[in-house]
Amino acid sequence: MKLEPLRRKHIPRCVALEKQLFPGDSPWSAHAFHSELDAGAYYVAAVTDEDVLAGYAGLAILGPRGDQETSLHTIGVDPAFQGMGVGTALLRTVLERADELAAPVFLEVRTDNERAIGLYERHGFERIGLRKRYYQPSGADAYTMKRPPVRVAEPGEATA
Repeated sequence: MKLEPLRRKHIPRCVALEKQLFPGDSPWSAHAFHSELDAGAYYVAAVTDEDVLAGYAGLAILGPRGDQETSLHTIGVDPAFQGMGVGTALLRTVLERADELAAPVFLEVRTDNERAIGLYERHGFERIGLRKRYYQPSGADAYTMKRPPVRVAEPGEATA
């Protein structure tokens, strides 16, 4: 498995996975993925040695340089690859990008998605709010979670 930038050639597979993973909650369209890439969001693909897209994650970067925040817009892993560390690798990769910016990371997650909530909590996220009926059309609630900024030392800089 290798991680690489998400490319437009991956979008049809992303759309198919969205329909499979999020059937009751308005899965993302190809247009949504194209718009994210056009806007300069940071997207990562997990690709097998056979060139199969196993998962993807996207991080929006907002605000002026030096005062940015980020938002985990999506993360999805093909059910055939779940439980193999793909989601963890994708999350760590987008968090590394946020750390390079010393930016906080925000996200929303379904309140009944215990597996994802556990993953986020293991990576420093805390619940900071509840959005009632956030996901549509299902009407499922979402937690808003935040991971505080982590500053990465510059090359040659001493760390504590």
